[in-house]
Amino acid sequence: MRRWFRWGRWSCSPETRKLLKDFEHKIRYRFRDPGLLVHALKHRSYLAVSDEERGFANERLEFLGDSVLDLVSSEYFFQTHPDKLEGELTRMKSVLVSGSVLAREARRLDFGKYILLSENEAKTGGRDRSSILEDAFEALVGAIYLDGGYGKARTFLVRELLGNSRDIFRDSRHQNYKSILLEYAQAKGIDPPEYVVKEEIGPEHEKKFVVEVKVENGIRGTGEGRTKKVAEQKAAQEAARDLQIID
Repeated sequence: MRRWFRWGRWSCSPETRKLLKDFEHKIRYRFRDPGLLVHALKHRSYLAVSDEERGFANERLEFLGDSVLDLVSSEYFFQTHPDKLEGELTRMKSVLVSGSVLAREARRLDFGKYILLSENEAKTGGRDRSSILEDAFEALVGAIYLDGGYGKARTFLVRELLGNSRDIFRDSRHQNYKSILLEYAQAKGIDPPEYVVKEEIGPEHEKKFVVEVKVENGIRGTGEGRTKKVAEQKAAQEAARDLQIID
């Protein structure tokens, strides 16, 4: 007969209990109400397995965690960068709370190993899907906030996310150069940057786009990529360097 344990107000198998205890150790936070941790890690696909209603998935906690993350990151950058103006603070925050960064930090903490998914979702790569990892990170923030309050949530975010901001900012994959260029144009009172596809290279299934960006009536940057979006970002990055907005 399979044994089950009471863990807080939640019943679980010894295997699941050990897995979640390992996760608590990894995130360096011990829940007073372990059910909140379970809730944060429960993807909606798992509900078909557990026969629960949709409200038992982590989406509501994700909503709360997003708001907590927004407040904590705003306060953090306000306090740690007293020389930055509103636009710069907004840009810094937008990078740190972006989906790609949250998914990156979730991977670093090995979230995929612990998220509760359906077998089919897991087989199709759900444990490393960025959208699932991002949502679980935000849900965990919401769960810590409910369990331990604002201070505990802030401590977790500073340690696991905000404290890594310098390394993240140095990683060009997390910079939105189009936004940087647009903010420059708005501050100067000039027309917004204009992106033009100058060339499409290669067959349809391997096509590359070459994009130029015009700022202040001059071509300031050129970028190439497999999508127009990537090419535009590279063009904007080159233009931002040309205009000495970034190093």
